[in-house]
Parts: sequence; structure tokens; C-alpha cells
Amino acid sequence: MTSVTPTPTTAPRDAEPTEANIRALVYAFYDRIRADALLGPVFEQKLAGRWDEHLPKMCAFWAGLVLGAKQYRGNVQQAHQPLPGIEPKHFSHWLYLFLDTVESRYEPAAAVRFMEPALRIAQSLQLSRFGWDYPIPPEQQALLERVAPRRPRTGEDADVDRHVPAKTRGEPFPTRIIGRSTDE
Repeated sequence: MTSVTPTPTTAPRDAEPTEANIRALVYAFYDRIRADALLGPVFEQKLAGRWDEHLPKMCAFWAGLVLGAKQYRGNVQQAHQPLPGIEPKHFSHWLYLFLDTVESRYEPAAAVRFMEPALRIAQSLQLSRFGWDYPIPPEQQALLERVAPRRPRTGEDADVDRHVPAKTRGEPFPTRIIGRSTDE
């Protein structure tokens, strides 16, 4: 992984996300991406000449996740599939840059609203790209556990869990995956 200087924290951090500070977050994050030795070339290969089109989409995407705004139209999985040469190290580095940028701009309670979906999306993209047997890197699993600890299942959920194979129970998703055979 390339060396990265953490984002300076000179400005006061926001207590709540708004469309304006989400836009500032997205633009600051992608400035870091573009300047990054590992990720810059990957993004530039895909977005050269289209950054002005891409960044507003990312603002709408994060506003949708964090604020519930309904402006984003797109398929995250589909958009990331055609990127050649993507390896696990790219996901881990993207997460580091994103989480560092979020943490420098938001108070902890607000930052978590970005961090949990970012970690879950990264895990989903990795499993989609590298296969269901791909082990999510331990540092990403640890981050997700720190940001969004799994809650013990109770009642009906606990009863259903007894009938789900152990391999499926360990998946990094908030719910069981529907459509997978229990005899896999």
C-alpha cells in the first residue's frame, strides 16, 4: 500500500451530514484519489475527461445513503465490474482514504453514517469481483466490527440462524443471502 498523509483536521468537524458538506466531502475525497499513486491511475483510466459528470453522481449517491435523498440512479455493482486490474489492495486503500477523509470532516456519530455503508459496499464489491469464497481482509472485517458491531440475534432470528450453515452465518452482510442453497 502506498504511503498516505492523513487529511489535516484544521477545520471544525460537522455534527450532521448535509447536502453541502457531503458535496465538500466527495470533492475532497476524490481530490485525494486523483493525487494518489495507487488509485489515481485506476480512476483516471475510467474517468478521464468525465470527472465533472462523475462527482455530482457520487454526491447524489452518498446523499442517498446518508440522508435518504432519492436522487441517485445507478447500479454500483455494474459500474465497478469493468475495471481491469483491480486487486484487494485497491479496496483496502480506497477504504483507508475514504474513512480518513470522513473522520476528518465529521464528528464520530455522523462519520459512522458514512463508514458502515462504505465498508459493506466494499465487501459486497469484493465478493462480487473475487468470488463468494474470497476472504474479506482481516483489517476490513475489524473496521466493520468496530464501526458496526454485530448484534446477537434474538427471538425468531436466532431460531432461523440455527438452520443456516455455519459458512453462511459468517458472511459480512446484515442479513442472510436469499437464494443460496443450505447444502452448499
